[in-house]
Amino acid sequence: MIFDDKADTDSTEQSGGRIPGAPGIAAFRIWGAEPSALPVLISVPHAGRAYPRALLREMRHADAAALKLEDRYVDMLGRAVARETGAALLVAQAPRAMIDLNRSPEDIDWEMFGRANRPKQAGDPPSRRALTGLGLIPRRLPGIGELWRRRHDEQDLAARIAQIHEPYHARLAGMLAALQERWGAVLLIDLHSMPPLAPRAGQPAAEFVIGDRFGATCHGSLIGAAFAQLAQAGRPAAHNRPYAGGYVLERHARPSSGIHAMQIEVDRSCYLDARMAEPGPDLDSVVAVLSGMVRRLASVVVELSGSADRSSWPLAAE
Repeated sequence: MIFDDKADTDSTEQSGGRIPGAPGIAAFRIWGAEPSALPVLISVPHAGRAYPRALLREMRHADAAALKLEDRYVDMLGRAVARETGAALLVAQAPRAMIDLNRSPEDIDWEMFGRANRPKQAGDPPSRRALTGLGLIPRRLPGIGELWRRRHDEQDLAARIAQIHEPYHARLAGMLAALQERWGAVLLIDLHSMPPLAPRAGQPAAEFVIGDRFGATCHGSLIGAAFAQLAQAGRPAAHNRPYAGGYVLERHARPSSGIHAMQIEVDRSCYLDARMAEPGPDLDSVVAVLSGMVRRLASVVVELSGSADRSSWPLAAE
C-alpha cells in the first residue's frame, strides 16, 4: 500500500509554524524533492487533526464538529499523490476548528469575542464568510449549531494568526516562488473534500468540483486538461459550482505572472467508508485519478511557461 507516514528517501521533509497549546507540534508539514520534480504544488489546508486538549474542552459536540469541519483524510490523498508524481506538498496539521487557512485574517465574527464590530474600524459589517458561521474561526455548523461553550479570547486569536496562519501562507508563497523560478510557471492545487452532492438535471452527481474563481485564477487550458482527465477516468465533475475556491486562490494566484491556481474538491464518499470517517476501499482509485491529473496538468504548465527543454523532466510524457 502507498499510504504510510514514512518520509520518502528521495525527498525532503520539513515543518513550520506552531500550534498554540500543543507544544512540539508544527502547524504544517512540507514534502518535496530537490530540485523540484514537477511545476506543481499541492496544498491541503483543512485536514489537520492535531487538536490541543484545551480546544477540545471548549468545543460542543467535539467529535461530530471536528468530523464535519475536517476535509477528512485529504492529507492522505495529497501525500499519496505527491509520492506518485513528485509534486511538492504542503499540509496543515493545525485543525480547521482552530483557524481556517482558507479564510482571510479579516473574516472574523467579532461577536465571538464580545465585539459587534472590528477593532479600530467600527461600522464595517462582518464579511459574508464570517456571517455564514465559517469565518477565520468557525462558529456554527448545520445540524450542530454553535460550536463553542464560551466566547473566544483575542490573545488566542492573535497567537493563532501569528503562529499558524501567517507562517503557512508565507511558506506557501515561498514554495510557489521557488517553483516558478525553476520552471517559469507553476500550478497550485488546493485540495479539499466535500459532502456528496445531489444529482442535477438528470445528470449524475459530481464527484469532483474544479474551482478557479470563475476563470480568475488559472489559464483555461489547465481547466480543460483537468476535465479531460476526469472524463477519461469516467468521473462526473463540475466547474465552480458549488465551490469556486476561497482565500488560498485569491491570495496566491497570479496567472498573468505565471502562478496559476485551482481548487479541487473530492466527494468524501469516493474514498472514505460508509460513515465517511475512515479510509475506504476506493481510496487507491481516487489517488490514481488525481495522480493522472497532476501529471497531465504539469505538462500544460510546462507549455504555458514557454520552456522548450523537457529533458530534465521524466514525467512530462506520461
